[in-house]
Amino acid sequence: MRSTASLRLEQRGGGWVLAGPAASRFGLVDEYLAYLADRNYSAKTVRAYGYDLLAFCRWLAAEEEPLSAVTTEVLLRFLRACREARVPGRPGPNVVRLSGRRMDQYAATTINRRLAAISGLFAFAAMRDPDVTNPVPKGREARWRAPGERSGMLAHTVRRPKNRSSLRLREPRCLPTALSTSDAAELLASFRAWRDRAVAGLMLYCGLRSAEVLGLAVTDVDIGGRWLKVVGKGQRERRVPLDADVASVIQVYLLAERPESDSDLLFLVAKGPNRGQPLTPAGLRTIFRYHRGLTGVVGGHPHALRHTFGTALAEAGVDLAVMQALLGHAHVDTTARYIHLAPAHVKEEFDAARDRIRSQSRP
Repeated sequence: MRSTASLRLEQRGGGWVLAGPAASRFGLVDEYLAYLADRNYSAKTVRAYGYDLLAFCRWLAAEEEPLSAVTTEVLLRFLRACREARVPGRPGPNVVRLSGRRMDQYAATTINRRLAAISGLFAFAAMRDPDVTNPVPKGREARWRAPGERSGMLAHTVRRPKNRSSLRLREPRCLPTALSTSDAAELLASFRAWRDRAVAGLMLYCGLRSAEVLGLAVTDVDIGGRWLKVVGKGQRERRVPLDADVASVIQVYLLAERPESDSDLLFLVAKGPNRGQPLTPAGLRTIFRYHRGLTGVVGGHPHALRHTFGTALAEAGVDLAVMQALLGHAHVDTTARYIHLAPAHVKEEFDAARDRIRSQSRP
């Protein structure tokens, strides 16, 4: 895909806008990003949509196509360019994954997110001007009932039908990857600072996302009552039980290690010129990258600890609705992935079925 340096994404006044000599040709994008912010979309979502639309506008500028003349045929050309593009900084086309896909290609989820951003942009334009036609064609209704939702206790969770564009790429359905018991124990034992042990413990034993851990305030942690108030995706609040051992680690961190600061966030930078400032996502990734190299646990990413927690719940036979509440999933079909991942239950049912077949086949 050809690109141009005449466009870039900048943050101005708390919002995101296109900047550069060619930015005046794509004013609709700035208005759409401001509209998303006004609708209380998270700053990360607005930023992600901004970069997706930046890629589209750069391609339009390189192809000398105006935004007002975008048709379905133009979109097909853009999607083809996305599939053929090489991601900078990744190994060349001769390096492939086990699935056969090149390492330097964009993932299907990335391309589909770009398509969703473009569809939203033209839906916004059509909302303001009924004569505008959205060039992203709608497809058939997506599957809108997860297994177990058609009847029974989960029937009230049924979602409304949702159309998905026929231009969407097929995405592989990957199960969450959990750490083995030995790898999780080795990774957790490598953390020496009380802060780092508390962060890892909240992910492994309470199932928090990394952003949820970094967003915890001191007042969100009830050590005596062993409860956490967690703000998840979409600013949805939930209460999560606090593991007793993790509560003890947090208490020691607060008493002995947390630096004095005006910030009310729980986890702060402990050393260096940023001492007392909130711990950032980049800082958290650096901590885990160091301990992955120290222990040799290649899969020791922050989210892998959360997956390990979800898998442990599934293997323990915890009710699906309870798992959904603990993990903070918006819908139960996301939680259901952990059920398929629980090997203990699969093997138990397999052995029971095999025993029944053998008992019935005996004379």
